[in-house]
Amino acid sequence: MTAFKEPVIILTAAAIVVPLFHRFRISPVLGFILCGLLLGPSGLGGLAVQYPWLNIFTIQDRGAINMMAEFGIVFLLFAIGLELSFERLAMMRKVVFGLGAAQLGISALAICAICYLFLGTTGTAASVIGLALSLSSTAVVLQTLAEQKRLASPTGRGAFGILLFQDLAVVPILFAVSMLAPDRMGLGVLGLMQSLAVAVLAVALTIVIGRIVLRPLFRHAARTRSPEIFMAACLLVVIATAMGSAAAGLSMALGAFLAGLLLAETEYRREVETTIEPFKGLLLGVFLVSVGMTVDIGKVLERPLEIVAAIIGLIVLKAAVVALAGPVFGIKRQSAIKAGLILGPGGEFAFVVLSLATSLAVLPQDQADFALLVTAITMCLIPLLGRFDARPTALTPAAETDEATLALQATQGEAPHVIVAGFGRVGMVAVSLLEEQKIPYIAIDSDVERVRRARKAGHKVYLGDAARVDMLRACGIDRARAMVVTMDGGSAVDQVVTAAHLEQPDLPIVARSRDADHAVHLYSLGVREAVPETLEASLQVGEALLVEAGVPMGHILVAIHNKRASMRAALLEASSSATPSERMRVLRDQHTRDPDDASAR
Repeated sequence: MTAFKEPVIILTAAAIVVPLFHRFRISPVLGFILCGLLLGPSGLGGLAVQYPWLNIFTIQDRGAINMMAEFGIVFLLFAIGLELSFERLAMMRKVVFGLGAAQLGISALAICAICYLFLGTTGTAASVIGLALSLSSTAVVLQTLAEQKRLASPTGRGAFGILLFQDLAVVPILFAVSMLAPDRMGLGVLGLMQSLAVAVLAVALTIVIGRIVLRPLFRHAARTRSPEIFMAACLLVVIATAMGSAAAGLSMALGAFLAGLLLAETEYRREVETTIEPFKGLLLGVFLVSVGMTVDIGKVLERPLEIVAAIIGLIVLKAAVVALAGPVFGIKRQSAIKAGLILGPGGEFAFVVLSLATSLAVLPQDQADFALLVTAITMCLIPLLGRFDARPTALTPAAETDEATLALQATQGEAPHVIVAGFGRVGMVAVSLLEEQKIPYIAIDSDVERVRRARKAGHKVYLGDAARVDMLRACGIDRARAMVVTMDGGSAVDQVVTAAHLEQPDLPIVARSRDADHAVHLYSLGVREAVPETLEASLQVGEALLVEAGVPMGHILVAIHNKRASMRAALLEASSSATPSERMRVLRDQHTRDPDDASAR
């Protein structure tokens, strides 16, 4: 049973922490970190020797959850890849390779100089510490920004660009550290070239194989209409790409990120995003718990002034670098300062770099422990630093929003859009009208072949079930300006309307209905407009009849408009009636009423 102790503790913490912190409007990120601090070796877990009963609900060894924690980062990067695609990444190249390189290089040099000149470390040790502490936390920063809905803001764009460059730079950094080992000094040029060649080949193979394999794999999984099979395909892709990347000497997170980028260009993106969300959230919680477990309260109390000075100095230095370099690469000063603050703390890859340096005798153990402690404590501060003037993207002032950000928001679906549920004959007409007016939209359909044909025709259609709330969230229902439900079949339409109205009660919903009775029912469910097929067909017949009778077109348009208005009013009145019999009476009275009276009313 002891093998299940750690998972049970993590699940219990998730069940208690997330609802509790959500109730008090505190980031769950901070809650998971505090759980690790409380239940880990430096908290109650350290007292388990004197009080054995504490073993039941504490974790004494961080290594017991290391694998699960690492997969938390893997799933996070996979989800971020789903939100980007190569097209969107190309739009950010200036931020990624310009600002990211500047931040990493300047921060590493500055930290290295401080360690060497003022702290008495050797040049080699100072270089390793500088490289390790210049890295920021991809997992905690992106999770914090996502909770605050700031990923598409200028602050989020700058932070993500820098973090992405850091993730790409981890492999060269690890190789450089290994080359600093006493028994390998001076042998690095050829080895570095070989390592980079392997890394480039691994990335290229991942992209090529992914483009060939991923779409057919998910097409076959979707055709089974089995959620379990589709989930298995998602997990297979994440784990296989992560392991393949690790086998090539790259980080597992980088391989998963590439897989996410490839899937972002397919019609399965939204369904995959919905499927992996629970795994990502839970495993990321494990990682955050492991971060809290690395904080040793005893060591903090031994050197409080030095640690506080190092924490403040690290955050201020890295924030200043981003604040000064940001405007050079298109990030406005105010947004650059906010991005710098949230990137100021250390990151998870510092643990990897410092552990490698210690094992190779490049860095003394006491210096590595101090740097690790500073890293862990600063990571705990990220949710608090992220609250500095934190505002959702939708509330970001126009002065903070640049053209590149607006373009990125549009490609990511962050701009207000219309959700089209169903891509049959009615949905295709709705989409064509939206495209003509250049209105952003996201269409969903559950038919694999229909979605595949629509994607070939260039339409933005995704596979998924619009009746699922998590799918609607993945399609950005909180940002949608309207929704149209076009499916054929009363129960399917009812389910989608109910789910959408419960999630966003104020969202305008236009729904297709079978007949007048179904329209009345949809109005009672909260739709803004219900369009009965039978009544619209009768109006078209009437319009054609009036044309053939020689009535002027202007008079016809007015008559049809008035008739449609009177019919809509009748449906609305019937939907507000208390009982089915009353609703039927209202409809009967309206249909038998004189047309002129109806128009006048």
